[in-house]
Amino acid sequence: MQAGSEYVRQISKILKSQVTMLTSTSSTSLPEEMFTCTLELKSSLKGQQRDSISLQYLKPGTGESQLFYLEGQGDVILVEVQDNNRVVIGRAEIQVSSFSDAHQEEFTRWWPLYLEDQECVGKIQLCLNLSMPADNYGSAKMLQGGLAVDTIIYDMVLEAAMRAQNFNSKMLHISGSWKWLLDEFSDYYGLSDAYRKLRYLCYIMNVATPTKDCLELTYELLLPVIKARDDRTLTRQERSILLDCEDRINVLLAIVFENYKSLDEHSITGLSELFGPISDCAAPALAPAVQIFSVLHDILSNEAQSILRSYLQAAAAKRCRRHMIETDEFMSSNNDNLLTDDMTISAAYLKMKTLCINISLEIQADIKIHDQNILPSSIDLPNIAASLYSTELCKRLKGFLSASPPSRPLQHVAELLIATANFERDLDSWQVRPVHGGVLSRELFHDYIMVWIEDTRLHLLDYCKAEKLSYPAASTTSPFVEQIYEQIRESINEYGVVINRWPQYLMSLESAIADVEREVMKALEKQYMETLMPLRDGIPKILEKHVQRLTRRQSVAPYVVPNQLGTFMNTVKRMLDVLHCRVEDILKSWASYLTIANGTTLFGEQMNSITVMLRKKYKKYLQAIVEKIVSETQANRTTRLKRILEETKETEGESEMRERMQALRAQLSDSIHNLHGVFSCRIFVAICRGFWDRLGQVNTRRKNLSKCCHDNLCLLY
Repeated sequence: MQAGSEYVRQISKILKSQVTMLTSTSSTSLPEEMFTCTLELKSSLKGQQRDSISLQYLKPGTGESQLFYLEGQGDVILVEVQDNNRVVIGRAEIQVSSFSDAHQEEFTRWWPLYLEDQECVGKIQLCLNLSMPADNYGSAKMLQGGLAVDTIIYDMVLEAAMRAQNFNSKMLHISGSWKWLLDEFSDYYGLSDAYRKLRYLCYIMNVATPTKDCLELTYELLLPVIKARDDRTLTRQERSILLDCEDRINVLLAIVFENYKSLDEHSITGLSELFGPISDCAAPALAPAVQIFSVLHDILSNEAQSILRSYLQAAAAKRCRRHMIETDEFMSSNNDNLLTDDMTISAAYLKMKTLCINISLEIQADIKIHDQNILPSSIDLPNIAASLYSTELCKRLKGFLSASPPSRPLQHVAELLIATANFERDLDSWQVRPVHGGVLSRELFHDYIMVWIEDTRLHLLDYCKAEKLSYPAASTTSPFVEQIYEQIRESINEYGVVINRWPQYLMSLESAIADVEREVMKALEKQYMETLMPLRDGIPKILEKHVQRLTRRQSVAPYVVPNQLGTFMNTVKRMLDVLHCRVEDILKSWASYLTIANGTTLFGEQMNSITVMLRKKYKKYLQAIVEKIVSETQANRTTRLKRILEETKETEGESEMRERMQALRAQLSDSIHNLHGVFSCRIFVAICRGFWDRLGQVNTRRKNLSKCCHDNLCLLY
């Protein structure tokens, strides 16, 4: 180490003596009026105020020189000539591109001087020496002004120290004797602390990774340099190095912020190579990255906040893209008849459900990271990330549903619907602001839900119109009605997941079910049309009017109620008392979710209309049966009650009355036994009551005859 230190000292002495010899010149007689000139690179003034303190004033004829490291062919050397009073008497602009025709490394030229808009006020002769090292070392540094011998030697020592200590992305600190040597060298040659930190920072940027150690060291080196810049104590050379470092640091910060959930301290690159579980804890590198960003930018400015937001949105876009890779194959542009079987379709919907859950977890993790108060208060990470997640997820859901439209609210469809609705609900509970184009689950599924309801209606209506089986046995209900109502209940239950979240669809579902129930009644009447034909004359055309007689014709053979009529009436009664009520109860259980408007809800009107319709149908056919039986008793003289009463004399005894009533009693007994074997108990009782009421309407002339008739008829019951 001592030998290395002595070698550096000797080399620096030799270089320093050579520079002194080159810049010295023999004394010459100078004119009484002295002029000075300053030379600057135009690129060094970009975004900087002119620093008159650090300007180097050159006197003509003294052999003084100034060293520049040019940025490129487009740069310009600004020359300014002043008198003893620092009054500008002429300016010149020397285009670097004009040196391209120089065939020698050193050449001398005259350049005209101008002042404001005047013509040429004089000329200046400059001797230029161009050199380009083989490794392009000088131009890469973009140094400006001053002698660079000391800094070049310091850079050589710094590089030697880094090689000796195996400097790399995981070993960034210089320690021990090499650190002592660098301190001693910089103190001996008077190198500024800013230059030392900037040069060290340059080498760190060559191997920088988005890790906590690298960023903390960068912040430690950068902070005093930025303060020196604000105090305007940096030289042009140091400012140029700082500009280069700022660009490279901004690139590093972009990597940190655009991958803030994928940072890995143990990875060689500082980034996780695997897309692992979602972490809800901020990476260690995030805090120093925010510190550096706040040093380089005014975090209160809109521009800085916009830059940071764009970084975080880019990070969300990367995470979102990684999640969506699993569902790319199901999109319409890639879906060439891929979803052909139920298992594949179910798996696709399951992946979309998982996507919704994962995106929700990403936003939840952002909320927890935001709550650690690492980011500036002006940066709302959850809303920044959620705005992108929500819009991208909405696009993916729309594309998927378009490519694989759900035909019914099956299990896998219901799970995706629930996951989508839960995602929207979570955003609201987390107080994430809604964004245009974000996920609105009802809008995503609205068209499909309306199609489902219409398809359900049409499917059930088609079933009603299909060919029916043969008549069932007597005193039973129609299997067709039992089956169709079972399908209605199953179809309704499928919509539970929809109605529980969006009760407004209950109205459409109620209307569709009501249409089906009306069609069921029509189909039932059509199925038993022949059985109902003998009752047609007894069915009133206007239900509000009193029921008329079934027929006025004389009947030879007594009417026997067929078993099919019993099945029909039993079915209508079961629809009214049981089947329709079950359907209505299911729908009513969801009606509590409906929002009440103007104090009332519209739900129930369709169901009430079905109840009224079934009651009218039941009453109509019940009255028709009663009228048919009554007409049978009036068809024969011997069984016509009114005629019997009219022909009976008051002097006749009870035995004569019984004899006259014998035929009527026999016919009524047969009819009642027939009714009892065909209809259910409740219908049988209702018909008998109706028949009794009709007989009571017969006008009687004598009270005791009427009482005698009453006693005889009671024997039938």
